[in-house]
Amino acid sequence: MPLYEHVFISRQDLSGAQAESLVEHFGTVLTDNGGKVVDTEYWGVKTMAYKINKNRKGHYAYIRSDAPSEAVQEMERLMRLHDDVMRVLTIKVDEHVEGPSVQMQKRDEREDRRRERR
Repeated sequence: MPLYEHVFISRQDLSGAQAESLVEHFGTVLTDNGGKVVDTEYWGVKTMAYKINKNRKGHYAYIRSDAPSEAVQEMERLMRLHDDVMRVLTIKVDEHVEGPSVQMQKRDEREDRRRERR
């Protein structure tokens, strides 16, 4: 099955527990439609570059999945209909990188990886 990475932003006035429950909810949507959630991360509240629906901040969440395209389309459809979700980004990838995402890594770990690429 294809591999995907999903990032979505939910409203800033949600509590942390409510934002994490959204991650679980959309993960179950994927599994109910024949997919598999590989990893999830809650990145916390971050300031956005511009206002979205009069919100300056938002709860960011990240999901790695191994799912058929129908499951991803259903999850994105439900995200668009959900009042608490402001933005969604889904990317199809060739492989999932092991370990935490760049957002969850410490600053010194990221600099070490940057030096290795040169």
